[in-house]
This record gives sequence, structure tokens and C-alpha cells, in this order.
Amino acid sequence: MQRIFDCSVDTDLLTGMRLAKVSLGRNELAVIPTDTVYGLAANAFSPDAVQKLLSAKGRDRQSPPPVLIANLNMARALVESLPEAAVKLAETFWPGALTMILKSQPSLDWDLGETKQTVALRVPDHKIALALIEETGPLAVSSANLTGEPAATTAKQAFDYLADSVEVYLDGGPSPKGEASTILDLTGLVDAYDDKGEVRTTGKVKVIRQGALSISKIRTVIGDLLESTDN
Repeated sequence: MQRIFDCSVDTDLLTGMRLAKVSLGRNELAVIPTDTVYGLAANAFSPDAVQKLLSAKGRDRQSPPPVLIANLNMARALVESLPEAAVKLAETFWPGALTMILKSQPSLDWDLGETKQTVALRVPDHKIALALIEETGPLAVSSANLTGEPAATTAKQAFDYLADSVEVYLDGGPSPKGEASTILDLTGLVDAYDDKGEVRTTGKVKVIRQGALSISKIRTVIGDLLESTDN
């Protein structure tokens, strides 16, 4: 069967999106384009699908995948709370190349691996990815490659890595950024409100991975809450 769908062709785009939605609904895998690199996507609420994703990449449960969402409201449903700094970052850099690690909503029935009750969230700046997420809901998405190999920046590269372990490949052309997102850990932040209702935030934001979004740009939004980095 055809697995790679050229999304620059209307008929391929429509067919590919429909089949990707069906495959993800059946807890199978799809490769999707994003603004950073190509992503290997699975239903975030299916432990079987997430395990397929980890197995396809050759990863274990110690490396849980991030979750791609369509907007800030989706984030609110998935986390225990949103620190004010997270809201400012999201309003400034989402959609875009910023992944934020936050404390996950305890009531959620999902299993992304050994997350320590956290979830890594990102809104991709790519119309195909966003359109699919609007249809499917949150997707567990990791870079479309084998562990230890460079991230795929084309659908062909992703296919060469993952082949028949993925049902549908959506080819959106070369990745615009070609570099993975920047990852921040905001789980150490605590917001407290004074008598006037003004927020005072304690704790630090940790840089887990420097990627396509520069640390200097992040610092302009949250200032000294960002821990010191070497550059």
C-alpha cells in the first residue's frame, strides 16, 4: 500500500490526513511534518500506541515522548497547573520551537513511560501538524528517527529509518527549521499570590536541551527565572 503522501498535492493531502487520523485512532503510528523536524506520532492516551512508538525508535520507558497539542487550552487540560511564566512563554513562543515540561494532571488516564508525573508539551508551528492534532487531540510525538541517529528532516529520511513500523507518512517537504525544539523544565516553579492578588514566583526554569529557540530570546520573557547557562 502507499505509505508516503505528498501533502503538496491536494488529493494526497486529503487521503493522507484521513488515513493518518484512522491509523492513530487504531493506535498505530504516523509520521508527520513539524516546524522543527519530522515527528513519529502516536495516540497519547493509548499505552499500546506509546509503546509502539518507543519500540519503533529503539527507546525504553525511561525516555517518554513529548506531547504535541494545538493550543494553550489543551495544555490547561493536561497539566496540574500553569505557572504564570509558562503562560508568558506560551503566549510568546507558541506555536513554535519551545517544549515545556510541566507537572501533569493527576487524573489523566495515560501512560507515556517513566515521566515522574510530568509532561512535555509543545504547539508546533506547522499547519499540517496542527490540523491533525485538532482532529485527533493530543499526540505523543518524538523525532522520527532511530535512537542515536540524526532526526529526520524529510519524509524519505523518516521512512528509511522506520519503514513498515509506521502506517502513514505525511510528506510536508523539508523541515523549515531542521533542528529540534528547545526544552525547558518548569516543574520547579511555584506561584504565590500576595494580598493584592499579584503573583510572586519562586524556583528556577531549567534548560534541558538547547534547540531551535535561542536561550537569549527566552530570557527576554522570563528574565532571572531562567537558570544560568554557559551561553
